[in-house]
Amino acid sequence: MRRILLVSGLALSLIACGENGNNPETAQTEENADQSTEETQEPTDVPDPIDAESSDKYSYELVVEDLDIPWGFTFMPDGSMLITEKKGEIIHFKDGKKTKIQGAPDVYDRGQGGLLDVVLHPDYASNGWIYFTYSSKEGEGDGGNTALMRAKLEGDKLTSKEVLYKASPNTTKGQHFGSRIAFDNEGYLYFSAGERGARDVNPQDITRDNGKVYRLNDDGSVPSSNPFVGQENAVEAIYSYGHRNPQGMIFNPETNEIWVHEHGPKGGDEINVVKKGANYGWPVVTYGENYDGTPITEERSKPGMEDPIFYWLPSIAPSGFAYVTSDKFPELKGNLLVGSLKFQYLELLELDGKKIKKRTKLLEDSGRMRDVRQGPDGNIYVAIEGKGIAKLTNKQ
Repeated sequence: MRRILLVSGLALSLIACGENGNNPETAQTEENADQSTEETQEPTDVPDPIDAESSDKYSYELVVEDLDIPWGFTFMPDGSMLITEKKGEIIHFKDGKKTKIQGAPDVYDRGQGGLLDVVLHPDYASNGWIYFTYSSKEGEGDGGNTALMRAKLEGDKLTSKEVLYKASPNTTKGQHFGSRIAFDNEGYLYFSAGERGARDVNPQDITRDNGKVYRLNDDGSVPSSNPFVGQENAVEAIYSYGHRNPQGMIFNPETNEIWVHEHGPKGGDEINVVKKGANYGWPVVTYGENYDGTPITEERSKPGMEDPIFYWLPSIAPSGFAYVTSDKFPELKGNLLVGSLKFQYLELLELDGKKIKKRTKLLEDSGRMRDVRQGPDGNIYVAIEGKGIAKLTNKQ
C-alpha cells in the first residue's frame, strides 16, 4: 500500500479484535477476533496466507506471578524487570520481589487504553531515560489519546518526567490506542498510535494524529529529515500513515528497518515494513472485512500505498513482537515471535529475507499473549494476561 492523501468516505466498521471482554464501544470485539518524500517502491508480491502448524516442543516457567494485564516489560541492566500493568501500575521485579513504582503517569483506563509500552533508551547506562506510552487524559476534550513520556527511576519512584508527545484530540472511544516503541540504529525513537476508532477521519490525513507511526529524536524533538517537515498543516512527527492499530514494533537488525504488525479487521492483521512517508492504506485498501462479512472496500492493493509483507487469515489479534538473536534457541534465531490474544498462543514466524515461509503455534492454550521479549540472558520471555511473565523452556 503506497501513498495517497484523502479521507475515505467509507462507513465506520465494527471494531476489531476484543480486549478484556468489554462491549464493542470499548473495542473488545477486536482483539478477540501524501504528498511526501518517500522512496518509490515496486509493488510487493503479497503472499497468500498460510496455515499454522503446531509444536509441543516448548513449555514455560512462570517467572513473575500474579499479574493482571502485563502490557509491556523491559529489562534493566541488572537483569531486573520493569513491567507495565494496563490499569496504570509500574512494577519493578527484582530478586524475586515485586515493587510498585511511584509516580506512574495518570492513565485513561478504558477499553484498550491504559499504561502501554515501556523501553529503555539504548544508552540507558549513561543517561537513565525510560520511555512509556499510555492513554492520557491531558488536553482538551473528554476521554484520552496516546501519549509518550520519558522519565528516570530513582529508587522506587519515577522522576524527571517529560511528556514528549500527546496525540489529539481526546475521545471517549475505547479502541485503537496502539502502542509500541522502538529505537533504530541511528538513535531515532519510533512509536505507534492507532486510529482511535475513527477510521474514516484519521489514518489517511497527515494533518491529524492517529493511525500513524511517529519518529522523534530521543528528547521528543522532531527530526528535520522527517517526511512532512515544512508541509503546511502537517503533523511533522509523522513518519508513516494509513495504519489501523499497531501493537507490535521491532527494529530488525538484519534489514536495519522498523517493522510493525497491526490489528486489522476480520482477516486483516498485517506485518508492514515502515518506510519514510509511506501510506499503508487503511481503510482504502485492506485484506480484511467487517465482522458481519460485508466488505470494507473491494481494494486490496493500490498505487501509492504500501502492501504488507504478510497478513493473517484468520486474524490472530497480534500483540508483542520480537526478533530472535539468541543462541539459546538456535532453531528460533533469525526469526520472529508474535503473541496471539485471540487464540492464546505464541507464534513463530520463520523468515526467508522479508518473506514469512512458515508459521508455528507454540505454548497453545496458555493464555492471552500480550508481549514477547528476548532477555539480556538470551532467554525468551512472554507476558501472559492473568498469569504474569513466563520464560520459554524446551521440553527436550
